[in-house]
Amino acid sequence: MERAYPTRQHQDLEDFLSRVVEGGGGRVRRLPGDLCSSLTVVGLSPQLPVTPAKMVRAACKTLILTGLGAVLLAWYWGESFDPARVSGAKVLLTGASAGIGEQMAYHYARLGAHIVLTARREAVLQRVAETCRTLGPGKIHYVAADMALPDQPERVVQFALQKLGGLDYLVLNHIGDSPYRLWDGNVAHLHWLLQVNFLSYVQLASKALPTLTKSKGSVIVVSSLLGRIPTPFSTSYTACKFALDGFFGSLRHELALRKADVSITVCILGLVDTESAMGKVRGVVDYTASPAPEAALAIVKGGALRAYNIYYPPHLQLLTLIRDWFPRHRDWLILKQFNHSAP
Repeated sequence: MERAYPTRQHQDLEDFLSRVVEGGGGRVRRLPGDLCSSLTVVGLSPQLPVTPAKMVRAACKTLILTGLGAVLLAWYWGESFDPARVSGAKVLLTGASAGIGEQMAYHYARLGAHIVLTARREAVLQRVAETCRTLGPGKIHYVAADMALPDQPERVVQFALQKLGGLDYLVLNHIGDSPYRLWDGNVAHLHWLLQVNFLSYVQLASKALPTLTKSKGSVIVVSSLLGRIPTPFSTSYTACKFALDGFFGSLRHELALRKADVSITVCILGLVDTESAMGKVRGVVDYTASPAPEAALAIVKGGALRAYNIYYPPHLQLLTLIRDWFPRHRDWLILKQFNHSAP
């Protein structure tokens, strides 16, 4: 008799578990990786009859324990941050007039870096630069630029090289405005957003790579969890973040092939309590936002440590690890966080 499942998600999970349970006998036969030993940790013996319900609970516990273990090990064995890595460094920081970019500017200034700040709004940028000058001894410069214009990225890098005499860190953080709503077929806006949120990143990195190669410097790409796991109401934004993840992941390999000692750090951020972000998602999603100053400091430290990826908050790493294991469960959980009546 065919088994009845409460939901399709339950069937998917049982299909997966059937790969590790001997058909008909209910005994575990062959387990991938360390799942066999993990069964003992979560309260099951690999040699005893195991019901599907017990296997579901055990698998969920195993996934959580495995993910948390990986996160804790990465934290425990991670290299300690040394402020001297940033003191006196030459930094070009985009999107520096507000939000995470503004907070990063203050952190770099306190650490004694020499900084070129850039953003669209010159008056706001000037205020951030003035604050930075009160926080540390480094030289602070700024240049207003609109990254929607294809000639601006090269101009900004040239300005930074002229003012600083080189670069140690290229921090790519700027974003263009993207309405938080259902996809409405506005391809023209997507073209514009791709220029701001993706192509200008490529242009800035390409122009800066020669000097970063000489200085054995770093590219820091501020991305999002949406660059790994798509959600509703953010089709255009998500497309740009996925593009960043693909391009800079591939570029990292090419730099290694060329034996160029340039690190690329991709920062996967959750919801951060910036004014622009909170204004868009309020009433639409049920997420807890992280403080912008803390997220900014995690980025600064991760870039200085030449990390491949930075997850903030750290538990996002677990979500990215299990994203493809149970796709229907994943999508169900995502949709539960959203107000479906939102426009």
